[in-house]
Amino acid sequence: MAERQEQAAPDAVLTRIGQVVMLHHAGDREEARHRFLGLWAEIGEHGDPLHRCTLAHYLADTQDDPADELAWDLRALTAAEEARAEVLAVTAVIAIYPSLHLNLADDYIRLGRRDAALTHLSWAREAATALADDSYGDGVWAAIGRLESRLGEGGSATWTPPRQRP
Repeated sequence: MAERQEQAAPDAVLTRIGQVVMLHHAGDREEARHRFLGLWAEIGEHGDPLHRCTLAHYLADTQDDPADELAWDLRALTAAEEARAEVLAVTAVIAIYPSLHLNLADDYIRLGRRDAALTHLSWAREAATALADDSYGDGVWAAIGRLESRLGEGGSATWTPPRQRP
């Protein structure tokens, strides 16, 4: 019984990350970055992979320099790979992979690395097939389409059509 209660209890670190995400979405990018960095210092380079993945994923969005954003997105991807080995984290990681690869594709576009962007965009599309048919999934598919448009016709010719929606 106690084990079930622990599993049902909210994850305090993810809750704190979510609170800072709301601050960032409200427009306070600098304060969000400061708080995210404080959380990163608490979690550490060897903390829970799901926490590191989630935090680095959102921390990347608060960076001013595209190279810094890329570095945080790569940290998120590395942590996601580690989290795949943890049974409880698998579902969360599956849901975040498309967004991670979209962010990396965008980072590479802004750094002038088109081939790397195309690779990550392709991986985002592949990972997105595992998403539920809900508002999050719809948003990810829409973002894939927008990024393909940014890359132009040459970028979208290598991909299969998006999944069909009922």
